[in-house]
This record gives sequence, C-alpha cells and structure tokens, in this order.
Amino acid sequence: MAPFLVRRAELADAPAIAGIHVQSWRETYTGLIAPDFLGRMTDESARQHREKSWQATISQQREDVFVAEQGGEVVAFASVGPARDHPGYAHELMTLYALKRVQGQGIGQGLLRTVMGQVRGQGGDTLALWVLASNPTRQWYAAQGASEAGEKVDGELVEVRMVWDGLP
Repeated sequence: MAPFLVRRAELADAPAIAGIHVQSWRETYTGLIAPDFLGRMTDESARQHREKSWQATISQQREDVFVAEQGGEVVAFASVGPARDHPGYAHELMTLYALKRVQGQGIGQGLLRTVMGQVRGQGGDTLALWVLASNPTRQWYAAQGASEAGEKVDGELVEVRMVWDGLP
C-alpha cells in the first residue's frame, strides 16, 4: 500500500473530485440502482455539473472539503457541512468517495478521521449521513462506529441514516 496524504481541498481539485464522484458512482452502484438513473448521474453532463458544483462549494466554503492524495494524484474525497435533515445532529457527512482501486488501504478511514476532527474542532460531537440502503458501504460505516437511525425514500432511492452519537 502506497502512503497517502489527506489535505483540505483547493479550487484546482474540483475537476478531480468531480471525476472521482462520477467514477465512484459507476463502480459502486452498477447493479444496485436502475441503469438509466445511473447513466444520468454519471454521464459527461453530470460530471460537468458536479465540477461546477464542487468549484462553488469549495470557493464559497459551503462545506469543509478534504481530498486524499496518493502518488500526487487525488484518489478520494470527503465533505462535511451543516446537517440538512437530521434532527438532533448539527453536522452531516455529505460525501465520502474513493476510487475502487484504492479502497481497503485506510484512505476512507483517514478522510473520516479528518472530518470527525473538523466537527470536534467546531465544538460538535455528533455526525450523521445518508447512505443508499443497497450500498455495501453501510457495513463499513457500522464498522467505523456508526449506527442506523431510520430511512427515507428520495425519488428512486431508499437511503438509511447512519449516525455517530459521540465522536471517537
């Protein structure tokens, strides 16, 4: 396993983040969600939209965004911000995506620890996120200490709320 570095995202990282976002959806959700929906979420138009969205998120500091670099290449990212629809939780893990080829190397854990440190640095001690019910990553979050706390239907997707009620 090659070493990696977690750092705060910069505006110049937006294209790489958008590319990872789209590629991770393809790698993770193929066979788990409808092919036409997946196609709309991962085509070139979606990648361009995500790039613009990440540029705005980073430049306007809408969320705290972090990237993981390995060999000088951005291979994963995570973001945290104010909770949108998690009553009783002030912070939400908005995203955490890693390219499949680097999964299992501790990069996701490094990003999650960084996010948790950011939340604690802002005086928080809880964190919530939504994960697709069919996503095997649910078990990974549980192994990181999260517990399930309800679900919602969002259009074509069923999502499960995962929470940490006391950050480690």
